[in-house]
Amino acid sequence: MSDTHQYEPPRVWIWDAENGRQWAKTNRPIAGATHKATLPHGKHPLQIYSLATPNGQKVTIMAEELLAIGETGAEYDAHLIRIGEGEQFSSGFVEINPNSKIPALLDAETGSRVFESGAILLYLAEKFGHFLPKNPSARTEVLNWLFWLQGSAPYLGGGFGHFYAYAPEKFEYPINRFTMEVKRQLDVLDRELAEHKYLGGDEYSIADIAIWPWYGNLVLGEAYGAGEFLQVESYKNVRRWANEILARPAVQRGRIVNRTSGKLSEQLHERHDASDFDLRTQDKLGVQTAV
Repeated sequence: MSDTHQYEPPRVWIWDAENGRQWAKTNRPIAGATHKATLPHGKHPLQIYSLATPNGQKVTIMAEELLAIGETGAEYDAHLIRIGEGEQFSSGFVEINPNSKIPALLDAETGSRVFESGAILLYLAEKFGHFLPKNPSARTEVLNWLFWLQGSAPYLGGGFGHFYAYAPEKFEYPINRFTMEVKRQLDVLDRELAEHKYLGGDEYSIADIAIWPWYGNLVLGEAYGAGEFLQVESYKNVRRWANEILARPAVQRGRIVNRTSGKLSEQLHERHDASDFDLRTQDKLGVQTAV
């Protein structure tokens, strides 16, 4: 079955600001701040500004993993950035990330700003000396998979996820194109995980922390309502890996930080203290505020 709509691109593209549907307030062809606003700053060394998208989950999971092994210097404040409201375009946020994408990190101890989720994972791994092998060969293999994720995830999220779940109209060609690529990626992971316990080797690393929020959630049927469509149960090695990582307490904590959807018990809008997991999830607060 072929698409019945035919679009003929104009000679020069013109921005139609009203054609963005639910993202009309945030999608635009220019960078920079749209309004002045100062970012909040908490008491801990690490200040994270984020939302619990897969990219956002990477960083809070990493911070929780570091805390779990006793790295108290990894204590952090996680401030909610409502990307649907355009808060990533505030002057304060743009100062930390000129690309206006979450997550962003400010290290108060060094004064460093760090943006792009993969760069944040690498920064924290090097700062604290964990989850990245010291051996050059093993380190390179982990970085291979970290950068594989950074290059592959846009095909899953902006490609498959957008056209399958979010686009205002369904079109066969882009759905088929990106489904083909996502299934190929899952096969890449499945073959690797048939040979190794983790991605990048036999030790848990930033490669797993980066890839799990995207492909772990996907293969467990938690992304885009597409589990049956993608036949995720057939990727048995990826599912084994995904379940083992989900069982980690630090992952269970980190994945709910800055989360504003799903079960109220799995929404911790902001995290400023370890006790917040017990005291300040939305079910504990007794509110159901839409964010």
